[in-house]
Amino acid sequence: MRGNVDKFRDEGGYASGRMNSEPVSHVPLHQHQDTRRYDTTRGSATDSSSISPEDVRDIARFYNLIQEALGRLIVGNEQLIEHILTALLSEGHILIEGPPGTAKTTIAKAMAIMTSCEFSRLQSAIDIQPSDIIGVRIFNLESKVFEFKKGPIFTNILMIDEINRLSPKAQSAFIEAMGEQQVTVDGITMELPPFFFVVATQNPHEFEGTFPLLEVQRDRFMFCHKSEYMDAENELKIINRADSGSLEWRHFVEVQAPVLTINDIFRYRAVIDRVFVCDQVKTYIRDIVLATRKHGDVQLGSSSRASLALVKGGKAVAALQGRTYVIPDDIKQLATVTLGHRIILTREAIIGNVTTSQVIKEILENIEVP
Repeated sequence: MRGNVDKFRDEGGYASGRMNSEPVSHVPLHQHQDTRRYDTTRGSATDSSSISPEDVRDIARFYNLIQEALGRLIVGNEQLIEHILTALLSEGHILIEGPPGTAKTTIAKAMAIMTSCEFSRLQSAIDIQPSDIIGVRIFNLESKVFEFKKGPIFTNILMIDEINRLSPKAQSAFIEAMGEQQVTVDGITMELPPFFFVVATQNPHEFEGTFPLLEVQRDRFMFCHKSEYMDAENELKIINRADSGSLEWRHFVEVQAPVLTINDIFRYRAVIDRVFVCDQVKTYIRDIVLATRKHGDVQLGSSSRASLALVKGGKAVAALQGRTYVIPDDIKQLATVTLGHRIILTREAIIGNVTTSQVIKEILENIEVP
């Protein structure tokens, strides 16, 4: 994570020359070498003037600790880990699409251990009811009052396996929880824990006994990461690690200590909120989102939640890379995982085998980078 951006204007509060030259291991997948100059004139109190480089370097060190620890258990999946951490630090949720056996659940469980969080897992099935997720009020014969028995949603990190196996009625149980961090039972509203993070998975290759997520539900997920099988090199690494016994989950649980607490997460979120986004980058985000609504192959473009997700996610990516400011490449890095699940293609585009990834790539190529 050497100086990702070489030059920024001194009047914006950034010193000329390279920043964060301290070498750090496990650099994120996307390196940014950008020498463009941006207008960093600040008119807001919540900008990088209140952030010290040490604040974001602390977040970058935490990121590297997570990567090192998971690297002892997980082969590959660095980009998935980065996206999960970005969503977690941005107060978002993440949907992971991919075939079974790609370490999705293992990564979520390991993340809970390393962040000192309570973890619940829900294995989806067609007969699950909203009360099985949220909880139910039960009449206590001794006290003569109704008592609320909490469901698995009352946790810090909730893993929903195969969410598209839930009926639309059960899927709707998550809308209020993910959007407002609360649930309502029998007209009574109850707050979820202050730190609440959802990791949901679905297998896009299975259709029998599944229900496509409601559009309003997909929009609640900040990111949608598409996970794939390992390449030949990483597949061999898995085989060798399994043969040597280094893939044992029990061993990881026994030796891995938490690297931070929930209070640390809140502190990091407060720092990330103050990462600076200049007007040019904000305009760039706007243009990308508007382009999804005007593209000829798109029936329904991205909502304003996409704009908010790109701003928050861009700030988190910048902090993970040790920067106090967002650059356009941070936005480009997150464009596909932020916009892809929010776009509905036209019937003609689907018949023509056009994908949302192709549409987003075309949009990024046609919009001028500030």
